Amino acid sequence: MDISLDKKNSTEASIKVKLNEADYQPHVEEKVKEYAKKATIKGFRPGKVPVGLIKKMYGKSIIVEEINSLLSSSLSNYIKENGIQIIGEPLPDQEKAQKIDWENQKDFEFDYEIGMVSEFKYDLSDKVKVKSYKIELDKKGMNETLDNVKKQFGNVTNPEVSKEGDSFFGTFQEVDGSISNEALLDWDKIEKKEQKKFVGIKSGDIVEFDIQKLVSDNHDLMRLLDIGHDKAHDIKGKFTFTLKNVNRTEPAEVNQELFDKVFGKDAVKSEKEFTDKIKQTVEENYQRESTLLLNRDIRDHLIEKTKIEVPTEFLKKWLLVSNEGKITQEDIDREFDDYVRSLKWDLLRNKISDENKVNVENAEVVDRAKMMILSQLGGAGAAEQLKDHMDSFADNYLKAENGQNYMKLYNEVREEKLMNLIQEKITLSEKKVNLDEFKKVASN
Repeated sequence: MDISLDKKNSTEASIKVKLNEADYQPHVEEKVKEYAKKATIKGFRPGKVPVGLIKKMYGKSIIVEEINSLLSSSLSNYIKENGIQIIGEPLPDQEKAQKIDWENQKDFEFDYEIGMVSEFKYDLSDKVKVKSYKIELDKKGMNETLDNVKKQFGNVTNPEVSKEGDSFFGTFQEVDGSISNEALLDWDKIEKKEQKKFVGIKSGDIVEFDIQKLVSDNHDLMRLLDIGHDKAHDIKGKFTFTLKNVNRTEPAEVNQELFDKVFGKDAVKSEKEFTDKIKQTVEENYQRESTLLLNRDIRDHLIEKTKIEVPTEFLKKWLLVSNEGKITQEDIDREFDDYVRSLKWDLLRNKISDENKVNVENAEVVDRAKMMILSQLGGAGAAEQLKDHMDSFADNYLKAENGQNYMKLYNEVREEKLMNLIQEKITLSEKKVNLDEFKKVASN
């Protein structure tokens, strides 16, 4: 057997594998003997089928099977032993493979395309500067939050005639098309110039509008019309909305009943305690959002500042072949930039983790599972009651879904440890912002 590598450039190469009869024939002979022992053929006792008959009946398929097996293991070993960092899987030259004469050939030659990772260096030093955000709830943000809480726990009524601030349940109908869907339209989702059309209407009334002028967010259009993202992006024209119900929420009063609904029985006992806890809760929740934003900005910075060459044409071909008709070339071209960014982050993440020994122990994954289960069952308050069962709960969860739950939490812990490591090595400049400022930053 002869295996050779022909590098075209730093990211693309071909591997040629030459086999002669001596390389595969011993494997073929062994397999023929196995077939002879197991074959059940009329006129012959079990285990007494002549080898010659087996070769005549199954010889070609056995040769193909054994050569493919030998190719797979030899190619894999060659790549591993030579430290070749490949992306995807080797792609066989199908045109050349189809010309093989399996009946008469004794020697074979196979060609494979491979894509490789170029050598790259990343910078994790104090010269790398990324901005982090500390969210402080100002008076405006606090008032908006309290209004939302009072509305969330308020009393819903269905008045006959609508007014500003109401929600509307009814049927959306495309005027010159077939789209029709029942949905709830919230007041704050309607563009301001269109809101007046929904004031003073009652059940059975029909409102007409240009769909692109009604709402600005394509995700809202997807929900309201029950359509896909691409269609929501391109949809235009006139629609009607036939009102069925007006939904009006009367804000809840700020009293002990509301305190108990929001935080549990007697958790807070005064309006000041209530507003303080609301403020603390919101800031903690948004701080988690801030951490997610920081992690995103770190990823973006490292991807953009680290020069990583990838085999573009090979990857596009490999994606098309490996997905076996599930995606088209147009799908690949449209999503390719996002795929490459994700690929580069995987390469960075793995290299940083390996070189800095970012490891995850099984106990850490189990602890994360327990934390997740507790949060779903009531948090710290449930810990004491469930302490004798947590090991069993965690074990059952981690073994479910054929181990996918375990890998999900493993990767979650690993990513968290990796980000903590990166943040310790780079320079973070903290900026204090209010809620509106943070939402504006996060939407960019």
